[in-house]
Amino acid sequence: MKNIVNVSLLVLVLLVWSCQTVKVSRIDVEEQIDLSGEWNDTDSRLVSKEMIQDALSRPWIDEFVSKKGTKPRVIVGTIKNRSHEHINTQTFVKDLERELTNSGRVIFVASKEERQEIREEKLDQLMHASAATRKQLGEEWGADFILQGQINTILDQVGNTTLKYYQVELELVNILTNEKVWIGQKKIKKLVQRAKTKF
Repeated sequence: MKNIVNVSLLVLVLLVWSCQTVKVSRIDVEEQIDLSGEWNDTDSRLVSKEMIQDALSRPWIDEFVSKKGTKPRVIVGTIKNRSHEHINTQTFVKDLERELTNSGRVIFVASKEERQEIREEKLDQLMHASAATRKQLGEEWGADFILQGQINTILDQVGNTTLKYYQVELELVNILTNEKVWIGQKKIKKLVQRAKTKF
């Protein structure tokens, strides 16, 4: 009898599981969709685009080009998540890198992690590549500026309504002099209203 009950439960579970369907729809990656009201891909893309456009429209870049006769070399440093949410700052960093690189106004330098991998490749080439094709150590171009920043949030909640306030702070620092040549700030407010739970 016990075996029959166990088999019946197993069949019921399998039946319920097999009846559940998943519907997947492909959508345009540029489409703005907010499901939870938390930081998402749209925020990352729009904030990075707006802030880099602002940074590249300021006097520091023309002053550098006029003085040095070349485009500035820029690297993105640490972007800290000081918000109440889990935010994958690496996707935001990549959005910033893309905007900087594609602007054509700066020369973008590989990150610390990327440089380490490249250095390992150069060491490997010293041992295994021909003298004519190997890339030498000590020939890297150093960055002139580093972009650093943080993402902060403030929550205001009453009942099922939450106001989420995001403040993104970015600073561009001259690596030689430690001077801050640009400070940018972007604010986002989201009003999230959840349906009341009915029993």
